[in-house]
Amino acid sequence: MLDTYADSIDDLEPADGEVDSTELIVSDDVLVKAFALGPGAELEAHEHADSTNVFHVLEGTVTVVQDDEREEIDAPGVVHHERGVDHGAENETDETVIFTASLCPMPS
Repeated sequence: MLDTYADSIDDLEPADGEVDSTELIVSDDVLVKAFALGPGAELEAHEHADSTNVFHVLEGTVTVVQDDEREEIDAPGVVHHERGVDHGAENETDETVIFTASLCPMPS
């Protein structure tokens, strides 16, 4: 089976205020992680100096923070974060939200 999404996120069941994650793809040149944010949860802003990061919002609505900007992104949605740009995500809804973060090249 080529599509492993459903099996990969089966165990992601964050409680309110919690973040769960799992690695979907790890190779020499890319890392793809899935994040599930429970209601009220936050993936704190951070940056990757040497990697481009792309969020793919797959389920729900997540508030993406990029530098001083905030924007609600509904699934399906894609957000590009340049290298060195602070970025994070918040779940301001009553439902769990799921998105992936793809980093390329693989962070060292």
